Amino acid sequence: MPEVPFLGRQATTIENDSLRMTVLHEGGHIAEIFDKRAGVSPLWIPQWQSVEPSQFNPSHHNSFGRGSDAKLLAGIMGHNLCLDLFGGPSPGESEAGFTAHGEASVNRYEIAESSHCLKMHLRLPLAQLSLNRSIQLIGNEVAIRETVINLTAFDRPIAWTQHVTLGLPFLDPATTQFRASMTQSVVSESDPGSNAYLSRGTEFAWPLAPYPDGTVFNLQQMHPTAPASGYTAHLANPHQEEAFFLAYSPQYELVFGYVWKRSDFPWMGIWEENCSRRASPWNGSELTRGMEFGVSPFPESRREMVERGRLFDTPTFRWLPAKAAITVEYSIHSRHALEVPESLSPHHVAESIS
Repeated sequence: MPEVPFLGRQATTIENDSLRMTVLHEGGHIAEIFDKRAGVSPLWIPQWQSVEPSQFNPSHHNSFGRGSDAKLLAGIMGHNLCLDLFGGPSPGESEAGFTAHGEASVNRYEIAESSHCLKMHLRLPLAQLSLNRSIQLIGNEVAIRETVINLTAFDRPIAWTQHVTLGLPFLDPATTQFRASMTQSVVSESDPGSNAYLSRGTEFAWPLAPYPDGTVFNLQQMHPTAPASGYTAHLANPHQEEAFFLAYSPQYELVFGYVWKRSDFPWMGIWEENCSRRASPWNGSELTRGMEFGVSPFPESRREMVERGRLFDTPTFRWLPAKAAITVEYSIHSRHALEVPESLSPHHVAESIS
């Protein structure tokens, strides 16, 4: 388990004959899942220079702005964990030290190896939570197990989202295809970028999202032209025990996807950024698609999340009882494929891809 620098960051790498996975020490981000046959990692690496969150100084690193997301943006890569916020903090929380998406995306993890498994631990002092995560490579798959422990003596509502973001060179707006086990959907009222192309606040059935003129766009692909931006929230199929998304690149002949239990994470948000954000550090040059599955449909403050309560008769947060622990498991799959499959088999991904 070598500790290696990764684009100027402290990181740990584990690998087998099929995959190489790199995890950042600060923020715990899964920075890459490199498929050795395809020669590519599907995860997003921003074009700007990455900064360790502990070294972030808003005066020195002013290209990231002074908002609650600045520290996160300075160090974000690939797949980051949003806990116990999914979205921005309130003004009071920000003043107390909370950053966008919570401490789990910026604090330093303890990392060790045990029986060919990466063991990660983090204590969140502001949120008063403890997090244990294990990562194991098994052929072309990655098995992840997370346990969140409530250190307080009261029941509490939490957000808990896997912020998976895909990027270049795997991601191509013209050719990359997506599949997901989603049903009821809605376009966000607010645009995370500057060039929303869908009808805001409108409900629809996956995958046909509404344009403002009444026509529809198939979200099984990205908007093919830039600039474009948007966020849509999707409810996983209530008739299936497990949920999934996959992305297929014909250029690399690679299917990449995640499988999880719907009871753990009933929601998935799709965040699309195609060269729409002109401000620094984005500079109108970033291409990403976030496939963000979790317990909440939208990135919003804790108060907004709780006051929303339910959407499509489904809770928009999760209760963590006093002094209790919750464990979830999910998996990542990377497979060679000559064409896009229509779905993933939750129990055996290889059934649907070659």
